[in-house]
Order: sequence, then C-alpha cells, then structure tokens
Amino acid sequence: MIRYRLFGRCRIYHDPVSPVLKAPAQIGWEAWFRDIDLVTPRRLKGPELLRRTRGWWTVEPSEVQPVVERFGRLVVGEGGELMVEFEGPEQAESLGRELKESFGDQVFLSP
Repeated sequence: MIRYRLFGRCRIYHDPVSPVLKAPAQIGWEAWFRDIDLVTPRRLKGPELLRRTRGWWTVEPSEVQPVVERFGRLVVGEGGELMVEFEGPEQAESLGRELKESFGDQVFLSP
C-alpha cells in the first residue's frame, strides 16, 4: 500500500491546500429536561474530510470523490492529513492523469 496526499487549489489565494484534521470532532448531547455530560470524540473518515473542502477548493469535492475512488481509497493519515491509499504506483499514476484531465491543475497528488 502506498499513500499520496490530495491537494486542491485554494479558492482565494490559488496555492495548493489540503485539509488536516487537527483534533477529533466532538459530539455532545443536550436534552430538553436534563443536562447530559457526555462528549463523544470521533475522527472524520477520508470522504468526510474531503467534503469539508467545499468552499475552500476551486472545485467541488462531490466531483473529486468519484474520480479518486475509481483508483484508490480516501483515508486520513496519522497526522490528520487527507490522503489517497493505493494498491501500487500504477493506480497513483493513473489517478494523477485522470485528475489532470478532469480538473487541470486544480486538484493533484503529492507523495
């Protein structure tokens, strides 16, 4: 298995950006008639983290996801970074070509 980071062009500055999960999402609970002191931390999965790029990247994440998932699997790396996991380098090269054809220089991979 190999992993590459997935980057997109920033909508404002046009430099390459990639989302990084800095801390797990915290889900808490409220009830009408009582307080619930329960907070459930939960890490986002790769597709969820990609969807969070909506409005940040120049392309819609809903258009990127199906292209990526034809060649690899969206995952969150150990440092919280958005990555694509591949079986081998051939799939990474194929996805790189497909991203260029579909999105030009707006979405790309980095080892």
